[in-house]
Amino acid sequence: MNRNKEELRRQALEKLQDAEVLMQQGHFDYGNGFHGRVYLNPHQLFRYPSTIWHLAQDLIDVMPGELIEQTQVVAGPATGGALLAHTIAGLLDGRRALTHPPCSFAPFTMVDGNFVLRRFYAEQMRGKRVLLADDVRNTGKTFEQCAALVRGAGGTVLATVEICDRMEAVTDAGVPNHTLAEYRAPENYPASACPMCRAGEEVTKF
Repeated sequence: MNRNKEELRRQALEKLQDAEVLMQQGHFDYGNGFHGRVYLNPHQLFRYPSTIWHLAQDLIDVMPGELIEQTQVVAGPATGGALLAHTIAGLLDGRRALTHPPCSFAPFTMVDGNFVLRRFYAEQMRGKRVLLADDVRNTGKTFEQCAALVRGAGGTVLATVEICDRMEAVTDAGVPNHTLAEYRAPENYPASACPMCRAGEEVTKF
């Protein structure tokens, strides 16, 4: 990786902190039985369209050139991933020749706790090369599930991309992953053994 990409990643972490997406000094209840000091707030990421627009451009800058050229569809899980995927799809067309076929977009929708691909979007996946995008990669399971939907619809998954990788993935989609920023969070604690709770620190609200 060249210095330009390293600089983009350093600046991306700063942008995430400035936009209060990467919140590092709180006491957060993650809603899954664990507490911790760090929270990645994707809602804050999409509060101002210009924030995601700039970060999406930087994300494209760290993607390999062949991936930019080969992508025909950019797909992402609702809501944050879909917004990012839509932005990337539009920006990719600005990076390619005017004669290049336009890039399309597809969202995955959450139904009863699982992602689904509506028939309209599944039909446009058939025979297409697809880039999967999300705002944050945690365990990697979301990408894995979305990749299975693309393949089930007859599409080919080229790669996965995200703005921030928490470095906690336990699975992947079987394709290369490209991230703009990496941040390994400090240790999380079971709620019953949380040292912040024992110290009487209030849970951070926003």
